[in-house]
Amino acid sequence: MDGLDATPAPRRIALLGGTGFVGTALAARLAADGHELRLLTRDPRRADHLRVLPGARVLRADVHDEAALRRALEGCDTVVNLVGILNEKGFSGRGFAEAHAELARKTVAAAVAAGATRLLHMSALGAAEGGPSFYLQSKGVAERHVRAAPPALGWTILRPSVIFGAGDSFMNRFAGLLRLSRGVIPLARAEARFAPVWVGDVAEAFARALADRGTVGKSYDLCGPEVFTLGALVRLAGGFSGTRAHVLPLPDWAARLQARVMDFVPGKPFSTDNYRSLTVDNISDDDGCARLGITPASLRAVGPTYLRR
Repeated sequence: MDGLDATPAPRRIALLGGTGFVGTALAARLAADGHELRLLTRDPRRADHLRVLPGARVLRADVHDEAALRRALEGCDTVVNLVGILNEKGFSGRGFAEAHAELARKTVAAAVAAGATRLLHMSALGAAEGGPSFYLQSKGVAERHVRAAPPALGWTILRPSVIFGAGDSFMNRFAGLLRLSRGVIPLARAEARFAPVWVGDVAEAFARALADRGTVGKSYDLCGPEVFTLGALVRLAGGFSGTRAHVLPLPDWAARLQARVMDFVPGKPFSTDNYRSLTVDNISDDDGCARLGITPASLRAVGPTYLRR
């Protein structure tokens, strides 16, 4: 990689979404490099597990409040935006727009006001303003806001496929559903394809992008070494967790009906917007991991370590 600094100078980094699944892994990785971390959260109790990290400071802040975000970023030279949602409360797309596109715009403005010189932004594989779902569309608009940042704010976009690892909401969710359903699961878009990437490799990608000025102004698709259909992933989740999976692929009309019903289930475990996202395969020909010098871990190797019987 061009411009790689093997021993990067410690930076003062603000993490938006730093208390979540990816944020926890990334905070630990950045702390190991000696960076000073500012973890922004509405509820500091959610960051209790991160207080032990050297150089980590938890700061109560509503990142969607522009004035509060600007104050929270004061003194930081690097900003990392990991915030994302898989479903919104309503059905208009406004929730996705606020969580992804609007927050990206606010983050760029606040980072510029703070004098930050680096912005790392987590998008999603398949993000596109013309995508089939509000999720993918809003992620695409967010990328546009990041790319429009002034030259003084060096940005890098990372676009992972579905992320797996201890504490994930993907493989663990299917393992739990299989236990509840005694292994039988009617599955929408069972043929949809994914290239699952390990959370540790995603964190490593962020760390390497930060250390390499050659990544400024570029985006990286992050995929694991294997491609699976959604049905195959469900079967793996069952096998790793000790519940044999019997996947019943749904025809599209039934899948759309299932999604419509689940739209009104508390917590939206599946939704019409999710269904629309699944009409686009979550894979890429751009090997961003290789471009960053990362050999990604396999789901088959890592999965059994946290999805046990």
